Amino acid sequence: MTEATHNINWVTFLLAWVAGFCDTATFVSGDGIFSAHVTGNFIVFAAQVATGGDHMESWMKLITFPVFVLAVMAAGWAVEKTQKKYKILLVEGIVLMICGIGAILQPMLTGVEEKVMIYSIVMTTAAAMGLQNAFGKLFAKETHGPTTMMTGNVTQASLDLGNLIRKGRSGDALAWKDFQGQVFTIGGFLAGCVIGAIMAKWLGLSAILLPGVAVVVCYLQGEVMARKFAP
Repeated sequence: MTEATHNINWVTFLLAWVAGFCDTATFVSGDGIFSAHVTGNFIVFAAQVATGGDHMESWMKLITFPVFVLAVMAAGWAVEKTQKKYKILLVEGIVLMICGIGAILQPMLTGVEEKVMIYSIVMTTAAAMGLQNAFGKLFAKETHGPTTMMTGNVTQASLDLGNLIRKGRSGDALAWKDFQGQVFTIGGFLAGCVIGAIMAKWLGLSAILLPGVAVVVCYLQGEVMARKFAP
């Protein structure tokens, strides 16, 4: 993926898929913690406190928030240092690959408690999602909308659909274009959620290796294409 060769539909779908995958994978195999939609952890935290759940598990939900914030701040700093905006996504992919590899190696790390490793992987995944969120905010025109939180996208898609029903496709070309973009975003996230849930059930947190590899491969492929067609 590069500025010269990327396709906004493909980038949107891929990033939404990655977010849906990671969010569901950490929830299924990472002690019920959201890694992309970190504000959702506030609800889980409050529910566990109200029902008298394990205090350590409850507070770990909240730690994702400062981790996420620090990752976003780091991404903003990094953008000032490089002219290649997609480098943020390369870093995200590498971080996710490290998370997946760490989960694979976890059984061999006899000196590390399983819970500590799980929380470390989940927090690192949340940091990767922070990088992706920062990319979406800093370079809003590179995707059809936010790729990690779907409520706003569903709202926009609903408004567009209402306009299309009232005016027809030909009567509101902008609404039709926006609606198509939201389909890529929401569809990608949903697909990621389903695949992430299934793979996390089978493989645990090591499944996070897959979205990491996908992001890195797409980035490198874009770099190759850019050099091939460079003037």
